[in-house]
Amino acid sequence: MIKNIQDTTTLNNGVKMPWLGFGVFKVEDGQVVVDAVKSAIKNGYRSIDTAAFYDNEQGVGQGIKESGVPREELFITSKVWNADQGYESTLQAFETSLKKLGLDYLDLYLVHWPVKDKYKETWRALEKVYKEGKVRSIGVSNFNIHHLEDLLKDSEVKPVINQVEYHPHLTQVELREFCEKQEIQLEAWSPLKKGILLSEPAIVEIANKHQKTPSQVILRWDLQNKVVTIPKSIKEHRIIENANLFDFSLLEEEMEKINSLNKNDRTGADPDNFNF
Repeated sequence: MIKNIQDTTTLNNGVKMPWLGFGVFKVEDGQVVVDAVKSAIKNGYRSIDTAAFYDNEQGVGQGIKESGVPREELFITSKVWNADQGYESTLQAFETSLKKLGLDYLDLYLVHWPVKDKYKETWRALEKVYKEGKVRSIGVSNFNIHHLEDLLKDSEVKPVINQVEYHPHLTQVELREFCEKQEIQLEAWSPLKKGILLSEPAIVEIANKHQKTPSQVILRWDLQNKVVTIPKSIKEHRIIENANLFDFSLLEEEMEKINSLNKNDRTGADPDNFNF
């Protein structure tokens, strides 16, 4: 049972990663993201998830620096964007991200999307920075089963993470089972489906029963499904609320009721058909 915000899962290379993290997708760079990151860290979060595409790595780095928490106590993730994929360009993009963040190393670096004919070369670059000790672990994002199978055929290092869109309307059961068999940790982005799920009657009913909010119920469902999750907010009361998940648990029948809400419905692009 996951008992507090700093509880971790052990990735397939032995690195420990917090189950609950803080996402900064589309959070404005500058003071807005600096304050959000500082607020998250002050309230117990130790995992921060950004990406080159979010265009806020500099502010995230500033927030980390101003938090006063030692670097080794934090788990920092970034991602290589599609336009930078390929071997040499990924190596360059990695150094750019490090520089913007003001860090000597990353804890996790991800391939943001499976760009056709490029993601394997991109992965070779990630293997290089991993072997050089510039990043503690490497993984992927938005990869379907066939992308993972293709990558695993030729890779020297197995991805530790697959970060995908995951919520009660998109439960990704087959992908979850595949990742579990391969010891690749699943991680959820958009866990609240951009707020759409907060008025889902079944979730509201369960939330009322536990005297919790719908968002807390959904995030708890993630954790009990053994999925790492990274909710985003810039409001301190929401940042605190999203972390207040450890004084209740969902019953098996409540988990099943939420599982049954699946519609295979995405808010983001399909990894087999995306244009960025």
